[in-house]
Amino acid sequence: MWTKKGLIYKPDGSLPFSLTHAQVPFGFPLDDRFRVYFATRDQDSASSTSFVELDPNDLSQVVYVHDRPCLTKGSVGMFDETGAMPSWFLPVGDEIWLYYTGWNKSQTTHYRLGIGLAISRDGGLTFERKYVGPLLDRSIYDPVWVAQPCVMREGDRWRIWYLSCTKIEIINNHPEPFYDVKYAESEDGIHWHRTGQVCIGYDEFTNAIGRPTVYKDGALYKMYYSYRNAENYRTDTRQSYRIGYAESKDGLTWDRKDDQAGIERSADDWDSAMMDYCHIVRHRDEWVMFYNGNGFGASGFGYAVQPVGSPAAEFIR
Repeated sequence: MWTKKGLIYKPDGSLPFSLTHAQVPFGFPLDDRFRVYFATRDQDSASSTSFVELDPNDLSQVVYVHDRPCLTKGSVGMFDETGAMPSWFLPVGDEIWLYYTGWNKSQTTHYRLGIGLAISRDGGLTFERKYVGPLLDRSIYDPVWVAQPCVMREGDRWRIWYLSCTKIEIINNHPEPFYDVKYAESEDGIHWHRTGQVCIGYDEFTNAIGRPTVYKDGALYKMYYSYRNAENYRTDTRQSYRIGYAESKDGLTWDRKDDQAGIERSADDWDSAMMDYCHIVRHRDEWVMFYNGNGFGASGFGYAVQPVGSPAAEFIR
């Protein structure tokens, strides 16, 4: 079971690039600080990436708010011209690689998404695009868009779990995406071999799987994600995002066990209408889950903790 610790941070509107939202939080422990990256929005709802830093002895205490973006939207016409949302940060030698979701507008479906790569050489303060184009975009396996990857290195093998939108349905006069979690591999973290393999698919209720986070606990792979229905999920808590859970012995075939997620929405708090976009990281003797609540990150992000179950537990980032 997870123990909720409450809301940590919500933008106060004083920074022009960060007026609202602290979306898709990612915990990144440092030697003497605990950094959390997130996506935030300006007056045009354009997304950029920034961070706050927490007291490592008390993660509820914000000790520093970064006053500028680490990565902003791309140039006109590019896949990320509307915004750049962080998804996964991976130390590679002296660099930090950021796999991010780029947005651009669509006339019929409101938006399209792709997966890009940016690299930091100054300890994660700024990120520069490795390429102006996406690493992963729509394809024969992913016909509408791809987004929000989770990336793991195991020896010479790079592994990625990502969102794949396969169709759009018009529901209540609104285009609603249907997406699941797919898997691919790489030898270099840049060129990915896709086969269309589905890890967590949608079903009669689950029409969308949000932002997977995969880690290895002993010999077991664990995945947390958020899931929702396609109808009235913005206003009806019975249909909106909640946290799900699955297990795997190889990271390929997953056994979905949502009833064992161990965390639920609150009765009347900042995360009472929805819980989504979680990331899990080990900090000392605990697993820490950072997650968003109501409004898809408009209410900020908070956290929950769970003791590490075994000395063999291992977090692979």
